[in-house]
Amino acid sequence: MTQETFVQQPLIFDIRRYSINDGPGIRLTLFFKGCPLSCLWCHNPESISPHQQKMFNSGRCIACGECVKVCPRDALQLSAAGLIADPLACALCGQCAQVCPARAIEMVGRTYDIAELMEMVDRERIFFEESGGGVTISGGEPLLHPSYLLQLLKACGLRGVHRAVDTSGFCDQGVLLAVAQHTDLFLYDLKLIDDALHRKYTGVSNKRIIENLQALSASGAAIQIRIPVIGTVNADEEHARALADVVAGLDGEKKTVHLLPYHGIAAGKYQRLGEPDRQGALREPTSRELTDFEACFSDQGLSVVVGG
Repeated sequence: MTQETFVQQPLIFDIRRYSINDGPGIRLTLFFKGCPLSCLWCHNPESISPHQQKMFNSGRCIACGECVKVCPRDALQLSAAGLIADPLACALCGQCAQVCPARAIEMVGRTYDIAELMEMVDRERIFFEESGGGVTISGGEPLLHPSYLLQLLKACGLRGVHRAVDTSGFCDQGVLLAVAQHTDLFLYDLKLIDDALHRKYTGVSNKRIIENLQALSASGAAIQIRIPVIGTVNADEEHARALADVVAGLDGEKKTVHLLPYHGIAAGKYQRLGEPDRQGALREPTSRELTDFEACFSDQGLSVVVGG
């Protein structure tokens, strides 16, 4: 996936009010669709594709057949086993989702004008002001949509709203540094330092990610490091110390590190997307693994928070 793959106006697949895990205070978090990484442990698999998708929750389906009646491509059939969908025939027109009384079918991703989003921001400003919160732009990877992202950040800045950007760091360095001029805090994801393992588990090299982090830190940007801790992937002392060495070696003030324990919450999402669950070999880290992992960062004089 390249930056040119994405249209100027991205799809947004979720808007979360009253978020308390995506930066300081109470926040409005916007989730952009499309990501150049394909992390095996991703808890939002619907964020990876930049295109609109359909999710079907079979547990909600009441077998009323309304969706079958309106489908213009005969992509849906109702059988004794339940609703059967033909993804190759589906045109993603969304008519099935519109008529579903049980909301078993959901179209994931829609576009928003900047003005629409700012109306939401204005409604939340009292909570931002009381809590020291603001807007967090997440994904997916928001930096794949630089023009739209910059417009949004500037609009928030004109209102004095705190702006955080959650990024994988896999983007053009010039784009990252331009965005930094209008960002109050970066939530920067690090996964693995071993490049071969990074390619194996995320689909891309980590060279650009680490170089961008170093450049961003040297620029004086405020950065919070976020590290997923996954059993069978990186929840051991060797990986922890490699990550801690990189973070401790960054220019500027010492960074706060948030450790995010893996939870297998995405299995249902893969099922609703009609895709195979890729996370079967993963497991949650043990309490001992988390304690030892945290110690590797504390030994470097870094402040550590377990969780968002």
